[in-house]
Amino acid sequence: MLRNCLFFFSLLIGASSFAQGTYQLAVLKYNGGGDYYANPTSLPNLISFCNQNLSTNISKDVPYVEAGSNDIFNFPFVHMTGHGNVVFSNAEVENLRTYLLGGGFLHIDDNYGMNEFIRVELKKVFPNQELVELPSNHPIFHQKYNFNGLPKIHEHDDKRSQAFGIIVEGRLVCLYTYETDLGDGWEDQAVHNDPSEKRLQALQMGANILMYAFLK
Repeated sequence: MLRNCLFFFSLLIGASSFAQGTYQLAVLKYNGGGDYYANPTSLPNLISFCNQNLSTNISKDVPYVEAGSNDIFNFPFVHMTGHGNVVFSNAEVENLRTYLLGGGFLHIDDNYGMNEFIRVELKKVFPNQELVELPSNHPIFHQKYNFNGLPKIHEHDDKRSQAFGIIVEGRLVCLYTYETDLGDGWEDQAVHNDPSEKRLQALQMGANILMYAFLK
């Protein structure tokens, strides 16, 4: 575990530029019955968009990584989604905490139905931290692309889209996007038949998230 952490630190410190580094992302596999495997084309499409528009060199191979696995330390950015229940064991809680405090970044995108569960589980990971809403002037909304807050991609309950974060010692370690469905917007157009402008907004916001996660 310690060697993995040290390797991870060296990866982040050595990456002087997001566009110059070579990275691999992963999707978090979790227990509880939720469909962690939802939106299988999302991250590959976001990666292709970033490689084409940000001159990045992110691997198109996107594996699943278990919350309690040492393998998570090989990935500086982990994406999590789903519609339902999420349960982290005590060992998974400790592993995720170590990963995030060691420099990792977790992006959680509620695919509708995850909210009541993920908030409970995140409280296990950081019992002394609260999810705070990120204001529209937060740098994550103003990387390559400028947004006045989190764009709305899919409508569910007529609620506004919100971006929440867990901030530890001034660093955003976890981003939780709610009532937006960015991942649906990243998927192949035929999956949800989203308008092209909505898919572009989703991909641009996703690119901002990646830029922020790697450069901060």
